[in-house]
Order: sequence, then structure tokens, then C-alpha cells
Amino acid sequence: MKTRKLGNSGLEVSELGLGCMGMSFSYGPPADKNEMIKLIHEAVEKGITFFDTAEVYGPFINEELVGEALAPYRDKLVIATKFGFDVGGIAGGLNSRPEHIRQAVEGSLKRLNIETIDLLYQHRIDPNVPIEDVAGAVKDLIAEGKVKYFGLSEAGVKNIRRAHAVQPVSALQSEYSLFWREPETEIMPVLEELGIGFVPFSPLGKGFLTGKISAGTTFGSTDFRSTVPRFQPENLKANQALVDLVTEIASQKQVTPAQIALAWLLAQKPWIVPIPGTTKLERLNENIGAVSVELTQEDLQTIHEAASKIELVGERYAPANAKMIDR
Repeated sequence: MKTRKLGNSGLEVSELGLGCMGMSFSYGPPADKNEMIKLIHEAVEKGITFFDTAEVYGPFINEELVGEALAPYRDKLVIATKFGFDVGGIAGGLNSRPEHIRQAVEGSLKRLNIETIDLLYQHRIDPNVPIEDVAGAVKDLIAEGKVKYFGLSEAGVKNIRRAHAVQPVSALQSEYSLFWREPETEIMPVLEELGIGFVPFSPLGKGFLTGKISAGTTFGSTDFRSTVPRFQPENLKANQALVDLVTEIASQKQVTPAQIALAWLLAQKPWIVPIPGTTKLERLNENIGAVSVELTQEDLQTIHEAASKIELVGERYAPANAKMIDR
């Protein structure tokens, strides 16, 4: 596993990270804790050094899981977590008041059993708190040694610039994949200009790009995809053309669709570090295999031209979550 630098900040991580959210939150009931610890240990052994969690995942239990699992390896790893919601989960609403940020950080440090958070993201932009106040609060925490690097999640161009002017932003975490390419238009040019790394979440389109989901797939009530417009049967059927494209390329390369989707992301910019998540060891190993997949410029051009002709349908969030996205 090679490493990549997230922009100009000096933060260096494995070229693939591990998103840990789904182990405790959003994709069904929490997975078995001991099994997830084994999976995280396997990720470390395979060279992954970048692990992503957040206080709201659970809430709280995902940070506890990650903290326990990574305790033996702490000095070799980068742990990222997030603040920005009131205690009690997303339903509790946004809260990035400076005093709440400090409270959230103290809780995260305790649950993760660490002295310093390597990368601290604002989980969502809080329209009630100026971003300069948020960046200033994190700047103070960095000065105190409780945080090393500052990140934003799902932030728009204006807030990225305003935050970066107060405290340099090391990374932006937002959704990006062949299933959601909106960041290419405005976000990525600004990240390149400012020297900010990009950490795509849902790099496999919330599982869609693996080819394991079809119009007949049903999602349980605790799987948030059951409420996502893009995952309603009629939209899954309409969007199948993209999966067919990825599957065709994968067949030509004798790899899996998931590996093509991740290799495509890695080929976009050298400062992009995707964080696919999984609860299955075989999927972890499959994802890691993507770093060995070679896509030529001709391959990338073929994918770009074919994908640009496919009109994807359905919003990526239900209305309650969509309103939290910064524009």
C-alpha cells in the first residue's frame, strides 16, 4: 500500500482509508464488535493507516469501537473524526458553536482513547455559526495539542475559502464517485488551488457500483438507503446503465466492478484518498486490491465518454438530509 499526501498540509496517509461508519450506523444494525475489531486489525496489517469515524455514528459507539481496535497501533495511524451535531444523533440537529466543538472534542478524545485527534472535520456546515468561528475554535484546539489537522465535510466553495483563511483546511470529505460527480465542477478546482486534499466517502456509490444491487434489492428499515431517492426501484433500474459500464470495464481488466470504481477515483488526482467502508473481510481485501488496478489514459477517456452519456436519476439524499448540504 502506497501513501498519499492530503494536499499541502503535510498529512500523509495510505492511498485507501477505511470508513468505519457502517460498522455501527446507517447500513443496518451494528455489526458484531469482535468481528469488526478483527476486520480493522486486518486493514492495519494490509497497510491501511487512515481510519474514519464520527461522534454521531451510533451515536458514540463507532468511536469507541475504533478506539479499542486501534489502540495497539496508535502511533502508526491517522484517525479522523467529526463534530457538528447535537448529542443524540442527526435528529438532534446541527451544532457547531465553539463551546460545543470543545465539548465534542473532549468526548471524542475519551472514546477514542487518544491524546490528539489527527484530523478533525466539521461534519456539516452550521448556518447559525459563522465558519470563521468554527475554524477559529479548531485553530485553538490545534494550538493546545488536542487536534493536528482541520477538515470540512460537504462544504461548499465559499465556506471552504472562508475557513481556510482562518485555519488551513487539510482535507475536504464529501461524496464523490462515478455515481456522483458533482464535485468536479466547482469543488475540486478550489481544492487544487488551495492545496486541500479530498477524501471521497461513498466511493462505491453506497454499494451501487459493486454490481450487487439491482431494482429488486430491498433495504431494511435500519438501512438509510431505504429512504434515499436514488435507491428506489425505478431509479435503480434507470441507473443500471452505469453499473453495466463499470462491469464491462471490470470484465476486460479481469477485476471486479468495485475495484474499477476505486481505481477510477485514485486516478483522478494524486491528492484523493477514498474511504470505502465494509463489514466483510472479503470486501476489505477486494477494495484493497483496487490499488493494483492500472487504468490507462485511454481507459479513463473511455469511461469518461461513456459515463457522460448516462443520465443518472434520483436525488442522493432524502429531503431531511439534503437540506444540511452546503452550496
